[in-house]
Amino acid sequence: MRNFILKRVILGIFIIFFSALVVYSVIRALPSSYVETIARQRATNPASTKSYQEWLTQLNAVYGLDKPVIPGFLGWVGSAVQGDFGESWQYGMPVTEKFNQVIWYSIIINIVTFFVQIVISIPLGITAATKQYSRSDYAITIFALAGLSLPTFFLATILKYVFSIKLGWFDLYGLTGRFFNSMTPFEQIIDIGYHMVLPVITLMMLSVGGLMRYTRTNMLEVLSSDYIRTARAKGLPEKAVINKHAFRNTLIPLVSYMSYLLPSMFGGALITETLYHIPGIGYIAYQAITRGDIPFAMFYTTFLTVLTQISLIVADIMYAVVDPRVRVN
Repeated sequence: MRNFILKRVILGIFIIFFSALVVYSVIRALPSSYVETIARQRATNPASTKSYQEWLTQLNAVYGLDKPVIPGFLGWVGSAVQGDFGESWQYGMPVTEKFNQVIWYSIIINIVTFFVQIVISIPLGITAATKQYSRSDYAITIFALAGLSLPTFFLATILKYVFSIKLGWFDLYGLTGRFFNSMTPFEQIIDIGYHMVLPVITLMMLSVGGLMRYTRTNMLEVLSSDYIRTARAKGLPEKAVINKHAFRNTLIPLVSYMSYLLPSMFGGALITETLYHIPGIGYIAYQAITRGDIPFAMFYTTFLTVLTQISLIVADIMYAVVDPRVRVN
């Protein structure tokens, strides 16, 4: 087991390294960057004595962009390993400091989304499995497929149109209302929660369908097992058969599947937070990427890659604990 975990961790490190290299190469190849924008602004300043190209050459030398991709990337890796991810060009502060300021909004949204989708997906998946080919099963399946098929931007647009424009229940954008500063601390918490309703619904719909279908498939497989037929033959109530026998054996693959949800939600948060102007890590990263802020964009993509690898390693370890054949293979 120790060798299996060690090999999996080493593989994860290699994946993170080469993923960061690909991202760095792509960002370096963007047609515009923060450096070019600043060089253009300084060149158009009446007090400037340098041309745009002179400013661009000077700024590229300052930020190390005059080096080829591989040496530039290795320099970034050397600093990142020591915990120094550089200073954000867009926000004018260390990347980690800006990250600490905004990550908590994303964590709160994703944690709430995670628990909401579990409360919705697992019971509906169990219901669909226990009532296979019934109207309830078909309705749940259609709901799951709709959640899997709808693009994030389309769903967010529909929700804002219905609940913000037509009904006027929620604000179109933002995390707080116009009178937020004059509210008591308790009222501020309520106001933030109120503004999180639509973003949470949008994020929840991204993964609720997949988890629902996964629960249904695994429950159907368990319900066809011999020990379930034996339990029913002994005269156990159907609720006891489902809750005490079938669901417990469905829970193991479900836990493994749910470990994949966390990085996927943080990735989806980039689109959702941008659409709702929630100042979380996704929205801030989007602003940084579109403006060519290489240090912050690299940190965000590396953060998602590390989060994904940790989730995959945890899932693989859980599978190895349950099934020794995984360790052998």
